[in-house]
Amino acid sequence: MTCQGFVFKCALCLFALVPGAFMLPYFIMLVFCGIPLFFLELSFGQFASQGCLGVWKISPMFKGVGYGMMVVSTYIGIYYNVVICIAFYYFFMSMTNLLPWTYCNNPWNTPDCSGVVGSGYQINSSLANATTSLVAGVSEVVNRTKRTSPSEEYWKHYVLNISDDIGNFGEVRLPILGCLAVSWCVVFLCLIRGVKSSGKVVYFTATFPYVVLTILFIRGITLDGAINGIKYYLTPQWQKVLDAKVWGDAASQIFYSLGCAWGGLITMASYNKFHNNCFRDSIIISITNCATSVYAGFVIFSILGFMAHNLNVPVSEVADHGPGLAFVAYPEALTLLPISPLWSLLFFFMLILLGLGTQFCLLETLVTAIVDEIGTDWIIRNKTVVTLSVAVVGFLLGVPLTTQAGIYWLLLMDNYAASFSLVVISCIMCICIMYIYGHRNYFRDVEMMLGFPPPLFFKVCWRFISPLIISFILIFTVIQYKRITYNDYVYPGWSLAIGFAMALSSVVCIPVYALYKISRSPGATFRERLKAACRAHPKWGPALLEHRTGHYAPMASEDTVEARPFKEKEELKEDLTIQGSNGSTNTHNNPNPSA
Repeated sequence: MTCQGFVFKCALCLFALVPGAFMLPYFIMLVFCGIPLFFLELSFGQFASQGCLGVWKISPMFKGVGYGMMVVSTYIGIYYNVVICIAFYYFFMSMTNLLPWTYCNNPWNTPDCSGVVGSGYQINSSLANATTSLVAGVSEVVNRTKRTSPSEEYWKHYVLNISDDIGNFGEVRLPILGCLAVSWCVVFLCLIRGVKSSGKVVYFTATFPYVVLTILFIRGITLDGAINGIKYYLTPQWQKVLDAKVWGDAASQIFYSLGCAWGGLITMASYNKFHNNCFRDSIIISITNCATSVYAGFVIFSILGFMAHNLNVPVSEVADHGPGLAFVAYPEALTLLPISPLWSLLFFFMLILLGLGTQFCLLETLVTAIVDEIGTDWIIRNKTVVTLSVAVVGFLLGVPLTTQAGIYWLLLMDNYAASFSLVVISCIMCICIMYIYGHRNYFRDVEMMLGFPPPLFFKVCWRFISPLIISFILIFTVIQYKRITYNDYVYPGWSLAIGFAMALSSVVCIPVYALYKISRSPGATFRERLKAACRAHPKWGPALLEHRTGHYAPMASEDTVEARPFKEKEELKEDLTIQGSNGSTNTHNNPNPSA
C-alpha cells in the first residue's frame, strides 16, 4: 500500500489527540468518508485510465481539482521525504554498540540532562550494577521538576541544532542534507521504470514493516508497564469526543492514511485492468490500512507504557506529540531494551520502508500527471528524465527544511499545506461527479466497468453523507481554530500567513481554473459557457476502444480516445500476466495496467 507510510503518522496522531477520544471519530470517519471516497477515487481513475488531470474530462471546468491534488502531492512529497531522511540518519547512527542518545556525557548535553540508564562510565558494569543505576536514574528524574532526556537533547541540540525562531534559518545540517540526497536517490532509482519497477519494490516495502511491527509488538507487550500504555491507548475519554478539532483531525488522518484527495489513488488505479474489481480492493485496502494504524498504536503504547513505568510518570507525560514521539520518546524507550541498537535498527528501518512506499506514489502521481498533460512523443519516450527532474526539484525545495529552522517549517507544512485542503478537494470532487456529471451516469459507468452497480450504502455516502460530514467538520474546525505551536514556541503571525497561503494554494486552483475554462468555452452568454464548461468532454470514458461499449459505442469508430502509450500498457500487461491474471491485486502494492 503506497499510502501505508501515513500509518505511523496516524499512530502519532493517536498520541497527540488523546487516544481514547480519537478512536471513535476515527472509525466513524473511516466508515462514512474513508472507504466510500477511497472506492470513488479508485473507480474514477480505473474507468478513465488517466491520471489526476486527465480524468477531469468528466467535467472540464473542475480540472482545477486535479491541479489542486498535484499541489497537495508536491507539498507532501517535499516535507515527507525530509522525515524519511531523518529516519535514515537515525538508522545509520544506530549502527553502533551504544546508541548515541543513551547517556548525558556527550558534548551536546546540558546540565539539565537526566538519563534513565545511569552514566556512560557504567557500560561495562554487571547486570546488577546496571539495574542499580537504572533505579538511581529514575529516582533522580522523579525528583526533578523538569526533565530533559538524552534523546531529547540529542534530537534538539545535535540532530537539528534547532534555532530559536522560524525565521532564523542558521546553517544547513549537512548530515541531514546528505540523508535527504540518499532518500531522493532511492526513490528515483525505484521509480526509474515507472510503476513497473515500483510495483516490484513495494512488494517488500509494504510487507516487511508488518514483520518488524510484529517483532516490536511481541517484545513490547512482554515489558513491565506495557499494560498501562495499552490501557491509556484504549480507554475512552468521552469529554474530548465533543471537540470539533478531534473530529477534524480524525478526518485528516483518514485522508492521510488512505491517501484520499492527493491524486495517488486515481493515478495508481489508472494502471488497473478495466474490469478489475476495485470495489473489493477498496474494502480490503481501507480496512487493512486502518487496522495497521491501530496495530501500530499497540506497538507504540506498549513501549511508552514501559517507559512511563520506569520513569514513574503517567503515560501522557512521557513525550510531546508529533516528531517528538518518533524521534525522542521511542528512541529513548529503545535504550531501555537489551541489545538496544538492534531494536533501533529495526524500528527506523520500518519507518524508512513505510515512508518510501508513500513517496513512490507521490512522485509517480506528479510524473504521470505531467506526462499525461503534455503528452508529446518526446516526453512520453523520456519519462525517466521527467522523473529525475521532479526528484531534483523536490530535493532542492527540501533543502530549507534541513536548516536549523527546518523543523518549524516542516510542522508548518504538515499542519497547513495538506490538512483542510484535502477535505475541500474531496468534497468538491463528490459534488462534481454526483451532481454535475450526474449520479445516474456515474453509477452506470461503474456498473459497465465492474459488472454490478455500486452498493446502496456507497451511493448514499457519495451523494449525501460524505459531503455533509466533510462540510460540517470543515466549518467547526475553522470555528475552533487554534494557532500552531511547537513545544513552548508559538509561531509568529507572518509564518501563519505563509501557512494559510500554502493551504489556499491548492484550493484556489479550483475556482481559478473554472473561471479560465468558462471564459474559453463556446457560448454567447455566461450561462451557455457555464453549461459547455461543465459538460463531459467527448473523449470522456474508457481509454481503450475495446471497452467503449454501451452509450460510449458511437465514439468507438472515432480517433478521439487518448490513452497512455499502448507500448507501455502492453509491457505492463505482460508483467502482470507473469505475476498473475486474477485482476484483484492491491492497487498500491502492485498497480496493474489496463489491458
